[in-house]
This record gives sequence, structure tokens and C-alpha cells, in this order.
Amino acid sequence: MTTATLLVELLTEELPPKALSKLGEVFSAQIHAGLAARKLTTAGDAYQWFATPRRLAIQIPGVLAVAPDAKVTEKIMPVTVALDAAGQPTQALLKKLEAKGIATSEIAKFEKRMDGKAEALFYEATVKGVALDDVLAGIVADALKKLPIPKLMRWGDSDHQFVRPVHGLVQLHGNRVVPGEVLGLKSRAITLGHRFLSSGEITIGNADAYADVLKTQGKVVVSFAERKSIIAGQLDARAAELKATINPSEGLLDEVSSLVEWPVVYVGEFEAEFLDVPQECLILTMQQNQKYFPLLDAGKKLLNKFLIVSNMQVDDPKHIVGGNARVVRPRLSDARFFFNQDRKATLASRLDKLANVVYHNKIGSVLQRVERLEALAQKIAVRLGANASLAARGARLAKADLVTDMVGEFPELQGIMGRYYALHDGEDVQVADAIQSHYQPRFAGDTLPQGPVACAAALADKLDAMTGFFGIGQVPTGDKDPFGLRRAALGVLRILMETPLPLDLADLIADAQAGFTDGVLTQPVAEPLLDFMLDRLRGLLKDAGYAQDVIDAVLSQRPTRIDLVPAKLSAVRDFLQLPEALALAAANKRIGNILKKTDGATPAPVSGLLSEEAEKALFARVQAIAPVVAAHVASGSYADALKVLATVRAEVDHFFDKVMVNVDDAAVRANRLGLLKALFDQLNAVADISKLGV
Repeated sequence: MTTATLLVELLTEELPPKALSKLGEVFSAQIHAGLAARKLTTAGDAYQWFATPRRLAIQIPGVLAVAPDAKVTEKIMPVTVALDAAGQPTQALLKKLEAKGIATSEIAKFEKRMDGKAEALFYEATVKGVALDDVLAGIVADALKKLPIPKLMRWGDSDHQFVRPVHGLVQLHGNRVVPGEVLGLKSRAITLGHRFLSSGEITIGNADAYADVLKTQGKVVVSFAERKSIIAGQLDARAAELKATINPSEGLLDEVSSLVEWPVVYVGEFEAEFLDVPQECLILTMQQNQKYFPLLDAGKKLLNKFLIVSNMQVDDPKHIVGGNARVVRPRLSDARFFFNQDRKATLASRLDKLANVVYHNKIGSVLQRVERLEALAQKIAVRLGANASLAARGARLAKADLVTDMVGEFPELQGIMGRYYALHDGEDVQVADAIQSHYQPRFAGDTLPQGPVACAAALADKLDAMTGFFGIGQVPTGDKDPFGLRRAALGVLRILMETPLPLDLADLIADAQAGFTDGVLTQPVAEPLLDFMLDRLRGLLKDAGYAQDVIDAVLSQRPTRIDLVPAKLSAVRDFLQLPEALALAAANKRIGNILKKTDGATPAPVSGLLSEEAEKALFARVQAIAPVVAAHVASGSYADALKVLATVRAEVDHFFDKVMVNVDDAAVRANRLGLLKALFDQLNAVADISKLGV
């Protein structure tokens, strides 16, 4: 069985850069899957995908010219339907065979087998393996239909559609062209190289030589991963030459890797006078509009130099560098103009404009939201013992930069520009910091607000958003979360847990609810929102490496002091290492099940109703450890509390071995249930240990 490498390449006009790698991956995966489904591949998943601005391609080793024949067994129909009483074929069977193209002479080869409770006729046949030449074009065409392309286009006078005009198709099996037609193009072994550094058609003599031929003859690095690596290496090298570092941006690196076929990095420069503008503005305009890599000095301060990833290799790059400098200059001038114009008005003077900005049609304007944030941040600051007036001021000005020219041009700078403008207006530095950091954390791993004033503003922003949208029924469902409430919940949890802050989450939700005027919130908020946040906390803790049963033990008690959760988790994890842990967990579960069956309140146990030695011993032990456990829990020494509880195991085991709880005497029964309830409360003082080991 001979095999050869298969190459498929689609030559196009410039493809959308932000989608290029995804297009390359899906295109290749679909072609490979199509070949695998037809048994034409022998190398498993060992294939390589390629994507450049002008081509999508795949190279698959071990592809067969013809798939092997296969034995198939097919159920024809039940015997009672296929054969009459004399064992002769019925008309139903004959019609079925005719439809399938099976000769009646084959009936003698049919096998009778049980199919469920009835006997059926089965037919075994050899299916001829498909030829690569017969199916490849269809596989490629199907792959193109499955690409994640939101909008198609036509070109020329044809009716064919794709994301960009297509000019060439390569289908090469070893050194043989596989005939076929896709999008009106017949397959060849010919492609094109770099648009400017190469000229004329390039013949690919063998599928294995594809990448090397295009690199040497066409000045094209076809591997997306290789191009990205080359660019990253050149960027680092040029930055090192300048004793600088690159402002990191993985997204920009991916994007420029999608814009060039033969990457070369050059150094550009702009006038130092632009450095008077906040560097975040300059960095954003260079990265977002020009796809440049800004350079920073050792102190992370922006230099007036940047790196350009060019698609052209020339001996003298002065025209490329000069052209890029000319292009970036108007962008930087715009940023400077916006910055200077915005500073002519204070943030406070812009607040009235927020009345004309709709936050949500059921919740009101951004100004109404700001008024709620101001009050809520003040309440939170009071709970923290922080400067309430600074927290209120920070929250009041937090959204004012939304109506500045700079943020209108670059929405990503909201908060950041607010801080610059607040300092220019003479606001307290804590107020300015709160304005910038009230959006934090913006994403997983982002830094948290620093200081109680900033934390108060950040918590207010997120709690108000969640409360408002839960209150109008806009709760995240499935993968839909248009208002970013999951991100807001994670932000609140991280601030409370990692800062940490001694705040009660239920109190915070109640404070947030109180800020809305009557009639705005029409749906329940407190319990659904707490459940939602605890679900987010469950995922956060799982990602942090805690075991599921440990998480369940702590969160099943619906804790609202989130800052105490890590200590409880750590204590429960340590408790699990004790030899008594699982036995006590099982006993706790047993006690819980017993108590569920009781009606009404369970009275506190009294010594006068104790008769059995085992229950007297347990009573004495529970009485002895209760104040000790309570003291440890009150001081946050959860591990010590659980260690004390571990010492009660012998008395618990002895009690269940010797004492009947549900006796006929009602007073004795109630007393024993009361003893179990007192023990149950102790065992669950830190966490529900019945969840452990499950």
C-alpha cells in the first residue's frame, strides 16, 4: 500500500488578518477530517497547516491514492418480511434488492442473525475503496463552506463566492497533480510567491518541498507559527540593540504575522515633543491604527522610537521608515489635540452630559448610575473605615471621561484618561486612582484596585451593574453575557478575597439594591445574585487547584465573608489529611440525615436525661469542645478548630455503636436528637464536612 504526502493550497487575494490563523486551522482540519472519513490517511493527525495573507494550505503525509476495500455488513430486513412460509423471497425483499443493486443470486449468501427479539437477514459485501482523485476536490469545496466567514463576496463574472477572490488551486499528491476543480479553478502544481519580492509562477515539484520552494524561490514563509516566531525574534533583537523593551501585545503579534509573508523589522521614530501626551494614548494609536510596536525604556517609559514589521526586504529602508513616520505623525497629532482639548474642561463640568447617555432603557442614564455609584462607594468606604468622601468623589467622577474626545476616539482608554484629567483638575490622587482602577480587574489575571478608596469605587461599579441587570431580568444564560456580569462577579470576588476586605457580600448586595428607586428592579435580586456569585467562586477556586469536595464543603454553607474562604479551604484541606477525617465526615452525613427527619426545633440536650455511658461521654465531649471550637472560629483559626473536632471521633463511634436514638420515650429521644444537633453544629462550624470524600 503506497502513500505520499498530499498538498492542497488555495491562492487568494489578501485575507482578513484577524481571522487568518483561524481560517488556516479550520480549512486544514476539515480537509484532514474529510480524508480520514474516507480512509485515505494513514498518519493519524500528523498534518501541518499553513496560512499567509494570500494563501491557505495543508500538507498531510501518508495519504493513499486509493483507500483500501472494506467489508461491510448490512441488515436487509426481518426474516418474516423477507421470506414467505416456503422460505422463498417475498416481493418486499426483491424490491429492496433491486433498489440496492444486489443480484437475487446473492440471497443464498445472506446470513440469518438475531436482531433484538426477531431474526433478520444480513448481507456482507466488499465496498471498493474510494480514489483520491474522485473525492479530493469535493472535500476541499466542503471545507471552504465550513470556514468561519461572516460575509462572502463574488468576483469577476462568476457566481463563485469566498471571503476574497481566489486565483489558484494546488492539489499535489507526491509529485502528481490530483485533478479537480474548486471555485471554478482547475488544480495545478503552480503557485505564486511574494507579491513584490518574487516574480512569475513557481512550480512545486513535490508536495514535501512546498515550504522550502516558497521560501527559497518565492520569498514566502508559509508557516504562520514560523513567521510569528521570526517576527518575535527580530523584535526582541532590535529592541535589545536600542536597550529597550517592547510593549507586550500578543494580539498585535498575531495580527502582523497575518499581514506579511516575508517579515523584516525596521526601527521608526517620531518627534520627542509628542511624549508630552500620556503614553497610553500614543501606545494605543501606534498599536491599533498603525500596527507598530512601541518601545519602552528600563523604567517602562515610552521612547520616541517604534518597531515596524514590514513585508519588504530592502538594502536601504529609509523610504519605508520615512513613510511610516509620516503616516504616524498625524495620528499622534490627533491624540495631542484631543488631550489638549479635553483638559480645557474639568471632569466635574462634564457630569451633566452623562444625563444624555443611556446606560439601559430600563435602568436609566449614566448620570443616574453615577449618583448610585457615589452613594454606594461611600457606604462601602464607611464599612471599610476608609475616607468616605474621597471614595464618593472617585465614584462620582469615574464615568466623566466617557464624554471626552480622547475616550470617544479610543474607548479602551476610559478610566485611564479620567485619572490624567482628574490630576490636571487638582483632584486628590486617591480620587484619580479610583477613577482609573474602578474598572479593574478587567480580565483574568488583571491587577486589582489598590487601596480602600479605589476598592470601594470598583466594588460599587460592579455591584451596581449586577444588581441592576438581575433586577430587570437580564441574567446571563448559557454563553450569553452581553453586559459582562460574569466578569463583574469575578472582579468583586477577587477584590474581596485577594485584597482581602472584611466585607459581607450579602450586605453589599443589599446596599446596592437600596440605591435604585422604587419600581426599577422588578425581579428578585438578593438570593439569585448571591447564588450566581457563589457559582463563579466555585469555578475560580477550581481553577486555583482546590479539590471539588473541599470546595463543596466550604461553599455549601453559602459563605458571605469571601475574604475568609481561602483560610477555610486551607483548613479543610489539612483536615482531610487526618486519620479521623473521613469517619467524621461520614458520621456528620449520618447525623444530618437523622436530623432531617425531625419535626420542629430540636431542644438543647440536658444531662438529667442521659442514661447510657456512650451518650454521657459524647455529651461531656461536646460540652468541653464547644467553647474551644467557637474561640478558634471567631479568631479565624479554622485549622485549629478542625483539629479539636477530630478528637471527638472515638465518642461519636461509641455513641452510634451503643445508643439507639429513636427510642419510644419521647423525652429521651428528643434529648438524644438535641445532643446530635449540638454535635452537628460543632462539626459544621467551619465547613460541611459531610461533603468530604464524596
